[in-house]
Parts: sequence; structure tokens; C-alpha cells
Amino acid sequence: MADTFKFELVSPEELLLSGDAFEATVPGVEGEFGVLPQHAPFVSALRPGILKVKMADGSSHEIFVRGLSEAGPEALTVLAEYALRVGDYDADKVAGEIRDAEEDVRDASDDAAKAKAELALKHLTDMREVMAQR
Repeated sequence: MADTFKFELVSPEELLLSGDAFEATVPGVEGEFGVLPQHAPFVSALRPGILKVKMADGSSHEIFVRGLSEAGPEALTVLAEYALRVGDYDADKVAGEIRDAEEDVRDASDDAAKAKAELALKHLTDMREVMAQR
């Protein structure tokens, strides 16, 4: 029996994190769930929340995500609508970025720019809510 599984975190733009992992805690829409090697096949939508991963190289990661996950006996793949490293943010930084995003929404020059700014604002307000619960 393998003691690790292949982990990949993918955003629309790039592969963000990849490697062998010992365990992960994933923020599913029905609640958090754990993934270990030999996990039963399982697909879940992810609510905005903190993905926690312990890698085989000894590193640990906490990443604010929303998206989809697919777990199986040998792998966990997270397809993230967005992914932000928790350690890169604190409440003050998030509040400042929310103010900037609100300004971007107000100043948007066209519908596409406004939609992009509104999506960024939604991600940041989701993050603020999750951080407030920690």
C-alpha cells in the first residue's frame, strides 16, 4: 500500500502545486473531507475555504480555494477557480485589496473590465469571511 498520493493544484492559468502528498483536508460544499492514500473515488465541488496539504517533502501548504476536486486511490486533483496562499494575506491586506477591488468596479471602463473586477471582489470578500471564522 502506497503511503503517498499524487497531488496537483491547477488554476485556469497554471499548475500551482504538484508533488507527492501524505494527506489533504479539502473544503467541500458538504463539509471538509480528508484525503489519504488509497482514497475511494470521489468528486466534490469546493466552497470557498482553506485547502490544507502535507507534502512528502515535509512542506505544508494552506491555500484559499474555490473550485472542484477529484480524489482517488492514487491522486487528488484540485481544479481551482482561484487559489491564494493563506500565508500571503492577513486581515489588513485583504481589507485593503477589497477597497482597491471596489474602486476597480466603480472605475471599470467596460462590461468586461467590470465583470473581472466584480469577480476579484467576490473572491476577496469570500476570503475575508473564511478568515473571520478561523
